[in-house]
Amino acid sequence: MFKYMLNKMLLSMKKRYDYDVGYLQDILQTDAKAFLKLMAFQTMSSHTGNLPPAVLFAARLRAIIWDDCGPCTQLIVNLALEAEVNPAIVQAIVDRDLNKLPEDIALVVEFTELVLAHDPEADNLRARILALWGKKGLVAIGYSISSSRVYPALKYTLGYGKTCSRVRVNDLSLAPTRPA
Repeated sequence: MFKYMLNKMLLSMKKRYDYDVGYLQDILQTDAKAFLKLMAFQTMSSHTGNLPPAVLFAARLRAIIWDDCGPCTQLIVNLALEAEVNPAIVQAIVDRDLNKLPEDIALVVEFTELVLAHDPEADNLRARILALWGKKGLVAIGYSISSSRVYPALKYTLGYGKTCSRVRVNDLSLAPTRPA
């Protein structure tokens, strides 16, 4: 009965976001304890540190684009739109069009990619982030970056990370811009 209820939750997610939950169902059927641990992980990935949604979704989107080629990125786009992040901002984040982003969002986009590249230049941007949002904000951005990377890694490990696709932001179809 327990697995049945959890599977119903997954099917609801699948319907709500048009997202393939097959890998989650696989984990649930294989090892319910492992599934519950992944669900507990959601508390980390949902931490906001009281930052505006657009700031957090800038980090999440750029991190997911770094590791994914479509379905997880689409889920994060859908979540950003559901959180009422302006679609033009979401599009500019996906396109990595820094000129169309507010300065704070562009800062997070650049910082996220430097962190993922292990580039020492991230130190300069970290100071600006600390000045804007303090250590609580930096932790929230760090959680957004690191937690977003778990899902593509898990999907590819389990053999579910083979589908590449374009991403939709409302009526626009985009190919996410990856760092050079």
